[in-house]
Amino acid sequence: MDYLLNEKEVMVRDLCRQIAQEKIAPVAAEYDKLEKFPHEIMKILAQSDLFSIFVPSQYGGTLELSEGQSVGGVLGLCIATEELSRACGGIAVCYAASALGTFPIILFGTEEQKKKYLPDLASGKKLAAFGLTEPEAGSDASAIKTTAKKEGNFYILNGTKHFITNGGEAETYVIIAMTDKSKGARGASAFIVEKGTPGFSFGKKEDKMGIRASVTRELIFNDCKVPAENLLAREGMGFIVTMKTFDLSRPGVAAQAVGIAQGALDVAVKYAKERHQFGKPISSFQGIQFMLADMATEVEAARALVYAVARMVDSGHTNVSKESAMAKLFASDVAMKVTTDAVQVLGGYGYMRDYPAEKYMRDAKITQIYEGTNQIQRNIIALQLIKEMAK
Repeated sequence: MDYLLNEKEVMVRDLCRQIAQEKIAPVAAEYDKLEKFPHEIMKILAQSDLFSIFVPSQYGGTLELSEGQSVGGVLGLCIATEELSRACGGIAVCYAASALGTFPIILFGTEEQKKKYLPDLASGKKLAAFGLTEPEAGSDASAIKTTAKKEGNFYILNGTKHFITNGGEAETYVIIAMTDKSKGARGASAFIVEKGTPGFSFGKKEDKMGIRASVTRELIFNDCKVPAENLLAREGMGFIVTMKTFDLSRPGVAAQAVGIAQGALDVAVKYAKERHQFGKPISSFQGIQFMLADMATEVEAARALVYAVARMVDSGHTNVSKESAMAKLFASDVAMKVTTDAVQVLGGYGYMRDYPAEKYMRDAKITQIYEGTNQIQRNIIALQLIKEMAK
């Protein structure tokens, strides 16, 4: 479909598609097998200015904001993430996760914080990560136990984060910690923590089912001294920082899901045309045709929703929680169904690692889980609907 992309958006799409086809697709299986972080590909993305497309121009990015507009570039990020995910969801999320760690600084950083951190993130010189999840705090973000105690001009952080994308590879982290446990979620605060800060170390690297080129690792804070000026917004704003960040980043997860689904569909169509049974290509059989037709329709519907929500975010709408949740929910469910059907189209070959279909299926599953499970997305959507009806 024609989504009426502007010249810059078309350029981003075509550039990312070229990088995906020429640089990522040939090595995707190897990176997946070896759990190898794609440093060289991140350098290519940086040289192509792709980390700059969601950072305002006054801080080293290429994003031009209208007067009064505070955020933008979400559609560009979605287009880039989709095209990269079409070749490898694991490599693509290394890029998208840096945006996740960058958005809180764009949204809530002081002028000094933005000038200090955003230029290196926009250039791709440094990667970012976001640290919320803990062993006992997943969907229930209010249950986090990492603490931040103010002592003079510093906050002392203690605790452990886990399942952190880009953990150990990123240089700039936004960490959510409790400054006042008695207030529950309202006692959480957000901090910028730099790699190399004394007391900040990295623990277990997770062995994952999918997105294996992406590093997922523990973050450990042991009397970690963070300068007080690294507090984002103010004390008690950590939960709001998290939710507003997810409003911007969930369309990116949805775009990752769309890209994975599109990649699986491409594989399925190609195989169906080449595979012969009973003297003819299996693409001539109605059973296969109906599967492919449904897969293509679902992918296009998911893409339309994701692009529409991204445009809504970029236009300056401040309350987009419901729509962002819808995009993430729908696109990730589509990705899981389409990739499962792609494996079915390939039959026994779809189950083998010699073919890419099984990798798409493994990569798709995480999109239903991270940045809020799809059950949590349904909660968000329903609660917002109820709230709107009460007005």
